[in-house]
Amino acid sequence: MKLAVFFCIFCMFAVYSAQSASLYRWVDADGKVHYTDQPPPPNAAKRVEEKKIHTRSADDVQLPYATRLAAKNFPVTLFNSDCGEVCTKARAHLAARGIPFGEKNASSPEVAEELRKLVGGLVVPVLVVGRAIRLKGYEAAAWDAALDEAGYPRSAPAVGAKQKAPAPAEAKGGQQSATGGGEGKR
Repeated sequence: MKLAVFFCIFCMFAVYSAQSASLYRWVDADGKVHYTDQPPPPNAAKRVEEKKIHTRSADDVQLPYATRLAAKNFPVTLFNSDCGEVCTKARAHLAARGIPFGEKNASSPEVAEELRKLVGGLVVPVLVVGRAIRLKGYEAAAWDAALDEAGYPRSAPAVGAKQKAPAPAEAKGGQQSATGGGEGKR
C-alpha cells in the first residue's frame, strides 16, 4: 500500500515538473556535448543553450490535430445571409462535422462586393475552402467532398472536446468565427 501511495505521489510530481521544464545543452572544455535538465557546473561549459519545454494540458487543445492542420492550410469561410432554411442547413452541416469556419454575411455591401468577385454574383450560401474551392449553394455531398479533399475529418471531435457552438451571422456583415459542435453527448 505504501508503495502505491509513493508511486502516485511520484507520478504527480513528474507530471507537474514536466509541464514547465528546462533542457540544457552545453559543451565542456574537451568539446563533449551534454544534455541535462540541470544547469552546467560553473566554469565547466564553453557554451550553454537553455530550451524551455512547455506542455499543453488537455483543456488547451480544443480541436483534433487533423482538424487544426486542415484549418491552417485550408481555412473555411461560409458566405450567407438571412436566406432561411438553406443557410441554416449549411451552418448546421459544418457544425455537425466539427469544422471551424469564418462566417460572412452577404447583407453588408462590403461582403456582397467580395462575394461578387469570388463567384461572379450574389448567391448564398457559398462555401470557400482554402483559396481554390468555391461552392455555390448548399449540396451536402459536394460540401463533404470539398472538405474531405482539404483533409478535414469526416466526423466531429469525440465526446468531451470543448468547442463553441456556431453563432448566427451578424446583421451588419462582419466576419465571425464559428466552431462546429457542442458540449453535449452525441
